[in-house]
Amino acid sequence: MTITAHEDYGLFGPDSITWRVFRFAGSVTLGFQRTVVVEMFEPFLLASVDHTEAVMNRPAVRYDRTLQYVSTIAFHDSACAVTAADTLMKIHSRIRGKEPLSGLEYDANHPDSQLWIHLTQWHSVLYVYEKFGPGPLTEAEDRQYWAECREAAKFQSINLEDVPRNRAEMRAYYERVRAHLCATETTQKTVAHLLGASKFLLEKAPWYLKPMAPLMNEAFRRGTIATLPRWLRELGGIRQSRVTDAVMVALMKVTARVVPKGPRMQIGILKMISPNTVPVVGPALLGMAPENPVTVSAEQAWANAGRPLPRQQYDDLCATRPAKVAERAPKDQGEAALMQFV
Repeated sequence: MTITAHEDYGLFGPDSITWRVFRFAGSVTLGFQRTVVVEMFEPFLLASVDHTEAVMNRPAVRYDRTLQYVSTIAFHDSACAVTAADTLMKIHSRIRGKEPLSGLEYDANHPDSQLWIHLTQWHSVLYVYEKFGPGPLTEAEDRQYWAECREAAKFQSINLEDVPRNRAEMRAYYERVRAHLCATETTQKTVAHLLGASKFLLEKAPWYLKPMAPLMNEAFRRGTIATLPRWLRELGGIRQSRVTDAVMVALMKVTARVVPKGPRMQIGILKMISPNTVPVVGPALLGMAPENPVTVSAEQAWANAGRPLPRQQYDDLCATRPAKVAERAPKDQGEAALMQFV
């Protein structure tokens, strides 16, 4: 798989806190697994996932494409970030239906849904980085991280005033949405499926890792559970003792220290779990300078593309699309029907 230099550093670059946090090996494993598990407790997002059926039927492909998108915003050049965001909005524009418990409309591009997705991702990656990796950010680094989170939010149909500016505002956001979260049988089924993600992600592992796959899957499942708050576990019917939590935290910390941290090792892991992400993250891992070694603001990136920011695009879309919505979003049409991000 060829790794070539990008056109520019994109939004952040090597001096950013985003690059430091997202390059931690646990970000694409435990951090990402935690993200998709927590997301399923939001009923409108769950309904869209359940009705399209892609997560249950083609989990490895969905994992690969989603991680490719997240990594594109974090690491790729500004033009590719715009292309990825435009593509995802087109995919999401098809996903509208009715949430079965309330009968209210879900819309994959809705600003509140996109905010939930964005913040659970950025929080989970940071949480795993601090819990299992190098440790807490400084106060200044924390402010910079959430400022960069806000910059990345400009590539989704998010109300920017709703994006937290610091850790305290992130906690306040979770407190606000907690009353809105719920769990049904569908939630618990989907969460159990996603907690076992390593089973399908390791299907393409080298032959010498195959015997270890069940052990690795159990370690990542229990390690992910150890990062979840108790109230969320109770909501999802997830059981794990405090002793097991402590053991898994210690094990994951040791693993983060002893597993080789070289870029080739990380690229090897990505080839197994998300091959489409390799050319996106590869240059950053290998320290390859882009053709034009500058960062580009979100506003400039969209201006260069001659496109309005996604929030404006969403308003324009709502003004022209049919008001009536079907009961269910269309089922996923398979890998061949997916649009490539880059």
